[in-house]
Amino acid sequence: MSDLVTYESLDHVATLTMRRPDARNALNQEMRNGLRAGFETFAADHAAKVLVLAGDGATFCAGGDLKEMSATGLQMPADDYIPTIREFDCDKPVIAAVQGGALGGGFCLALWCDLVVASEDASFGVAEAKWGRGAPWASPLAELIGPRAAMQLLTTAEPVSALRAYEIGLVNEVAPTGSHMAAAHRMARTIAALAPLSVQAGVRMIRRALEHNTAQLRDEVRTMWEPVYASEDAQEGPRAFAEKRPPQWQGR
Repeated sequence: MSDLVTYESLDHVATLTMRRPDARNALNQEMRNGLRAGFETFAADHAAKVLVLAGDGATFCAGGDLKEMSATGLQMPADDYIPTIREFDCDKPVIAAVQGGALGGGFCLALWCDLVVASEDASFGVAEAKWGRGAPWASPLAELIGPRAAMQLLTTAEPVSALRAYEIGLVNEVAPTGSHMAAAHRMARTIAALAPLSVQAGVRMIRRALEHNTAQLRDEVRTMWEPVYASEDAQEGPRAFAEKRPPQWQGR
């Protein structure tokens, strides 16, 4: 992988870990490349039946690296800007083991995993409105958790707790603080002991059902967000973050 992402496999359970705790595991280019390589390795690892995606340190993932975005002037990112297992021909399940914050792109990572185990201290938020950025990846939320809950996440930019995420169906299991990895690996071992073809068919069925409903929105959603990414505000947000000051929104 890289120094920022490690891959380990033991007893049919693989673990892919983001290791940039000093930056709250923000997704810079090296991290994204490492995640993509990790997913590809898991897809080709015939001994591994389940993957646990984890973050080192106090935060699962704070989202995209705003300092990098400011430096590069990033506008509309590509659909595969944040890697997922779905880029590869792989129907093996992925479990997100979340502690601390899963925000913005970090929420995206968890959202596109098949299962989520969260520590009691975890929170989930679509933070893009704080920085003038976009969240086309969040289009499945209305179906997954209902339009009201999805609307609140997108328009307030305030995160929800692990318990609330469990109540609205974003999280499968909430574990005591500090034990989320043990809980995620326990779930992974349960899955790994089952008939692999049955598990993979179940994963494929649920993913296809979700993708069938969201694929129709994909182009329309990108059209909705393009003016946001092309705006002055979209550059002001990351610049303000990098300069450690409040953003000055212009609405253009």
